[in-house]
Amino acid sequence: MLYSIIIPVYNRPDEIRELLFSLTTQTYKNFEVLIIEDGSETDCKDVAEQFSQDLNIRYFFKENSGQGFSRNFGFERAKGDYFIVFDSDCIVPENYLEVVNQYLANNPADCWGGPDWAHPSFTPLQKAINFSMTSVLTTGGIRGGKNRIGEFHPRSFNMGISREVYEKTGGYKITRMGEDLEFSIRIIRSGFKTTLINDACVYHKRRTNLTQFFRQLHFFGRARVNISRFYPDEITAVHLFPTVFVAGFVTSVIFSAAGFLFFKALLSLYFVYGIILFLAALYREKNLMVAILSVAASYTQLSAYGIGFLSEYWVKISNGKMKNQIK
Repeated sequence: MLYSIIIPVYNRPDEIRELLFSLTTQTYKNFEVLIIEDGSETDCKDVAEQFSQDLNIRYFFKENSGQGFSRNFGFERAKGDYFIVFDSDCIVPENYLEVVNQYLANNPADCWGGPDWAHPSFTPLQKAINFSMTSVLTTGGIRGGKNRIGEFHPRSFNMGISREVYEKTGGYKITRMGEDLEFSIRIIRSGFKTTLINDACVYHKRRTNLTQFFRQLHFFGRARVNISRFYPDEITAVHLFPTVFVAGFVTSVIFSAAGFLFFKALLSLYFVYGIILFLAALYREKNLMVAILSVAASYTQLSAYGIGFLSEYWVKISNGKMKNQIK
């Protein structure tokens, strides 16, 4: 079985170096690597060439079009039976392809995804951010995983599809703002089988400070609303949790300051929630600093997602009103 690994990259030569090095250690060797440089100002061509002796690698430079269409660019040129998409800030364990190949041999599937774990070399903040993105206590329960809420939708930081899936669906239809979720939904609605391969993990570095993390999750919140433009039924009550979290916190702070006892009690629940997050992170990570930072990362995550969701929903409503007025 030949696997084609598609990696879009934009101004991240150092990240792609770590990812490519991890691919040289794969125990399963029948794969190719396609690097799609998405109009970067700082390209990674020299980095890719450094791995040409160790990997079956092809490098392409194209005009900037976003990650979704860059993946399509790779799909069009891939030779494999299955296409695998990684983000450039991932590190892949040496047994990843072997795990996937063995799983598919026994459990045929058209599309799969895997979890993201924290690598031992990650900083305490990166480990805290990983906790906030994977814990069932936060939006980890929304995004998907072994303990997910609802149907599993593979995401493009760690996702594989069969050639047939690409040929039937045509790949990504949007290039940003939830492009991977839209693709996963369309794959499922086209009748293909998706699955979670729980042992096919990657180490996802994500952002290195809370400001960058806030911006990323703000974008994710907006992306969820963008998906509803294609699939209105894809916003459910569970997706409103971050928005309720933000609204409740702001309201509690304002009215607690005004002396309302009910809102003081409500505000205390946020403190209790923080303690629960701290204890859960401490139990999982066995590190006091990571546990403390996990509270900050989780609050950042929920706040940013909720604010992004609200801002994009307001845009959606406003545009809808404008269309009605034009009619």
